Amino acid sequence: MTAIATALEAGLPGLLADIEELVRTESPSEDLAAVTDCARVVAGLGTRLTGAAPEWLDGSGRPALRWRFGSGDRVLLLGHFDTVWPLGSLAGHPFEVAGGRLTGPGCFDMKAGVAQLFHALSVLDDLDGVSVLLTGDEEIGAPTSRTLIEAEARRTRAVLVLEASEGGALKTARKGVSSYEMTLTGRAAHAGLEPHRGVNTTTELAHQVLALSALADPATGTTVTPTVASSGTTRNTVPDAARLLVDVRVETAAEQERVDRAVQGLVPVLPDASLTFSGGPDRPPLPASASAELFGLARSRYAELGFGPLRGVAVGGGSDGNLTAGAGTPTLDGLGAVGGGAHADDEHVVVAELPRRAALVASLVATLVREPLAGPGRTRA
Repeated sequence: MTAIATALEAGLPGLLADIEELVRTESPSEDLAAVTDCARVVAGLGTRLTGAAPEWLDGSGRPALRWRFGSGDRVLLLGHFDTVWPLGSLAGHPFEVAGGRLTGPGCFDMKAGVAQLFHALSVLDDLDGVSVLLTGDEEIGAPTSRTLIEAEARRTRAVLVLEASEGGALKTARKGVSSYEMTLTGRAAHAGLEPHRGVNTTTELAHQVLALSALADPATGTTVTPTVASSGTTRNTVPDAARLLVDVRVETAAEQERVDRAVQGLVPVLPDASLTFSGGPDRPPLPASASAELFGLARSRYAELGFGPLRGVAVGGGSDGNLTAGAGTPTLDGLGAVGGGAHADDEHVVVAELPRRAALVASLVATLVREPLAGPGRTRA
């Protein structure tokens, strides 16, 4: 075991205490005051462990925290401190450490990863070239931080995302995400007296659900899933309005474009019905090619640390890593906690893995500061 791994193993009690403070500072994305309170705790944690205070970026009214050490252009560590759990969730899901597991709302996704990030940096002598960006709106699609994330990615050579792992595996590829809302308009009529005078949006909705579902392509990993649907007001009225939400996941940019063109080209089946779409491509794919060099480096460093083999996996969920990969910067995701149950009642973190994953992050940062990747549009240093 290297000195880095030994130091982080010895620091596990402090790491657990920092995770506890973060978990107990509840921060649902939609509660701006709670997210801001959590940002203050994160800022204090990062300042204590790195010796530097962050820039507080809240031009949109929602906080994001950025640290830059020296040029800050060799490696960016990326994460978020908002969660999906509403205020008061601690009452039913208290912070606990028992049986080798840590539990509490948001512990796995991704407050343990935030604490691991700073503990990893705390054992390094040289942070010149490192940047850290932590945001407060990832769980709602990064509406205010997206531009900031992409700009930070374009100025750095590699991105390490401290999102939680997938069954212990790093996330070497993520599907791109598109989201749509379809609005259908018809004509109301009495369902018993003169249904023929109406234009039934429930019937039109059924046609469109089938048309959308047919756009999926299992051979390329493309899924098109109609999710939330509503139509009609009363049993005896031909419905004149309907709404449908659609979730799309794709492995390639070409598939994302194909599905978008097809969705925008859909037309009503029933005479006099009309439909409109809003939404479109949201997050580009994180292809395996974007993570290949970093994952190779991670496997090598993990073995050198004495922790054995390291797996990589492609997942369907999106993260801010999709945005950095879409900006053209090499990106490796899933470097945070090992555990499971994200967004669910059984959310948990495996305690023994916390210092090991922090050691991997520290080893990667040390290497990338010393021997930076070429990055987009550059030659290797």
